[in-house]
Amino acid sequence: MWGLLATARGVRRDWFSRQRSPWWIELAAISWLYLIYDRISDLAPLRQQEALAHGRGILHLERIVHLAPELSLNHWLLPHHLLAEILANYYDIAHFVVTIGLLMWLWWRRPDLHRPLRNTLMFTNVIGLVVFWAYPLAPPRLLAGSGFTDVVASTHAFASWHVGVLASQANQLAAMPSLHVAWSAWCAIVLWRVSRRALVRGLALAYPLMTSFAVVATGNHFVADVLAGVLTTAMATGLAAAFGALIALRRQQMAAAPSPA
Repeated sequence: MWGLLATARGVRRDWFSRQRSPWWIELAAISWLYLIYDRISDLAPLRQQEALAHGRGILHLERIVHLAPELSLNHWLLPHHLLAEILANYYDIAHFVVTIGLLMWLWWRRPDLHRPLRNTLMFTNVIGLVVFWAYPLAPPRLLAGSGFTDVVASTHAFASWHVGVLASQANQLAAMPSLHVAWSAWCAIVLWRVSRRALVRGLALAYPLMTSFAVVATGNHFVADVLAGVLTTAMATGLAAAFGALIALRRQQMAAAPSPA
């Protein structure tokens, strides 16, 4: 009898792990993160000088260690008008479309992987928001006199957050870490987990590299931001794994608990 009950519990847990989480939970999680981001964005105008000082400090440090290709890449990209326009639109659009697209695909086709990978993305954003609040950082394009050109604004990229009405809704002082790179690293993990095909895994490796080049060449991030973005996703992966292990342990303890007489 007890064996049958234990088997039933195991089947129920296995069934639960394959089920899609309710859509409203996903929406609530996204809304919660957006609310926090909005509150942090409200502080940006109050910390502009601090963010600009941090930006100059990062650029100075990178030049000391001879790891500052940002200006050279930015100047190289400018005369290549078509490529500049492509990268500007890639910067503005790809990270949302690819990330949300993969998240929705996981929810629909791979619910067994959706929860742990969704949690990884959530932790990625939480870490990023904490750093945004603790260390406001202006991107290279906002450093007056540094020689950088805002490629996204100069090419009039579609849905640009750098100019016009949209600029007031974006946190322009949140360069560290680069969530574009962090999200692209998360996408690479997803693609690597769901497929063994060489083409898919090749895309998984190429996507973060392409994103890193785009964010640096367009004047939106320092190399340090790129490295911080990769580190953010790595930390989030570890936190999500630990969180999943705690949940699994809790379920095992509940399953092993004796039933009331």
